[in-house]
Amino acid sequence: MTAEITLAKAGEITRVLFSIVGRYFLLAGIFYFIFYVWKNHKFWYAKIQQRYPENKHILREISYSMLSVLIFGIIIILTIVAGQKGYTRVYNNIHDYGYFYLFFSIILMIFLHDTYFYWTHRLMHWKPLFRIAHKTHHLSINPTPFAAYAFHPIEAVIEVGIIPVIAFVMPYHPIALVIFTIYSLLLNVIGHLGFEIFPKGFASHRLFKWHNTSTHHNMHHRLTRCNYGLYFNIWDRLMKTNHPEYEKSYDKVIERREQGKLIPDTELEKIRG
Repeated sequence: MTAEITLAKAGEITRVLFSIVGRYFLLAGIFYFIFYVWKNHKFWYAKIQQRYPENKHILREISYSMLSVLIFGIIIILTIVAGQKGYTRVYNNIHDYGYFYLFFSIILMIFLHDTYFYWTHRLMHWKPLFRIAHKTHHLSINPTPFAAYAFHPIEAVIEVGIIPVIAFVMPYHPIALVIFTIYSLLLNVIGHLGFEIFPKGFASHRLFKWHNTSTHHNMHHRLTRCNYGLYFNIWDRLMKTNHPEYEKSYDKVIERREQGKLIPDTELEKIRG
């Protein structure tokens, strides 16, 4: 019986790890293939920084991401075990809370994570923590989709910390959590894409400006002391941590993309933190 339980746990660990790895390579790989390999010249004008990162930098992003996946898997497995012992607020019957709450809980997770990410991200820019941990992520000055999980182990623990926070704070169904994690990875990949895919006027639109863009996070990687938000531009606007040239920089990238007008890096480099 003990051997069967051990095998069952090993199987669960393997399933979780392969699930995280699979989603990472599937989403990051698709975006990388489309924008960096397939018809890359067609998309070149949408490239935020007009240069491609070297292969060694991409391999570094993937290497650190694999280490992060291992840490994510450990924390998630521990959260699952805690749920099995009744310590978390997981429920398995959708009808316990209904379909309305199922969809509402996903939205709640996203907004909770956005707040969690902004403030932990600001914390990671505290000089001692930045030097020890967060600097690893910022080695990707010109990031690719594979930088989505490229964290120092300390930062990886903080990043995945949202999972136990959700598990212990709010009632959640496993399906809702899976949808949330896929959405989170998708937006993370887009943020590190290195290409701007949002439409003209998005960053200054009365409604859409509250959602972040690829340019927003790309500026953070290049300038470091600005643009800390993840999904939304709410906290950056409230705390006045948006770079003052964010919207202008976004418009330059869109102009280049739509008109096929190259803007030299020297012009973008004038925008400093």
